[in-house]
Amino acid sequence: MRMGKEQSLTKSIRKNNKRKISPKTKEKRKLNITVYFLLRGFVIFSMIVQGLNGNWNNVALCVLTLILFTLPTIISKSFHITFPEPLEIIVYLFIFSAAILGEIQNFYGLFEHWDTILHTLNGFLCAAIGFSLVDLLNNNDDVQIHMSPAFAALVAFSFSMTVGVMWEFAEFSVDHYLEKDMQKDRIVDHFQSVKINPEEENVPIIVENIDRTEIYADHGETIIEIEGGYLDIGLNDTMKDLIVNFLGAFIFSIIGYLYVKNREGFKFIEFFFPRRTETPKKEQTVG
Repeated sequence: MRMGKEQSLTKSIRKNNKRKISPKTKEKRKLNITVYFLLRGFVIFSMIVQGLNGNWNNVALCVLTLILFTLPTIISKSFHITFPEPLEIIVYLFIFSAAILGEIQNFYGLFEHWDTILHTLNGFLCAAIGFSLVDLLNNNDDVQIHMSPAFAALVAFSFSMTVGVMWEFAEFSVDHYLEKDMQKDRIVDHFQSVKINPEEENVPIIVENIDRTEIYADHGETIIEIEGGYLDIGLNDTMKDLIVNFLGAFIFSIIGYLYVKNREGFKFIEFFFPRRTETPKKEQTVG
């Protein structure tokens, strides 16, 4: 009787853990795989070209991009979650757009709002991931926690903003220690500062209508002339990035809140929610 029960339980477990894959799902996975290998091919080609040109920093960036492409798979296997097909494709495109198009192909310089678009999307996606983590906890019977929709939205928003701030820390560190320019400088035609107050008072002096800036060396020779204004060292870029990250995070947090309140009405948001993968349970001995 014991062996019969064990075999019956084993068959039941295996049967329950078999997932039927519909033709539609197979087509979606095929699209994911196509996008993945297509982008990966572009990165490898770019890496070869940059290597032939001796641009070793760009080669390292290509290697980093290839590593980042593996993150969805690593996260899925490590934490037993599944990324929806649209979210996975967007993550691949985001990494490619930021690293290869943005940095190596200089889309940040060629297209004025390229950086703004990516940081807004980053805020949106990170809020989606933060919200999905909360939703996973809320629907996990093994976790004794249940957050209200408003608190879940707050956690998602905070998660996204934290990621945005940490990224700005990374940009500053790269610029400061590796002498790069990830925090893109901008030319401004006015500024205000207490540093140039001749009486050293805490009153800002306003400088307006700046037409040109000249930078001199110690011996008086002009190093460079900046036409059109004064060079802002990354401050405007950093604040703009955080503001658009805020907007992306805020928008998704509101949508996520409405989704929890009315799941059927906002079901489309599930395209951005990673879900738990059903893992086979260990076979048990039934006496």
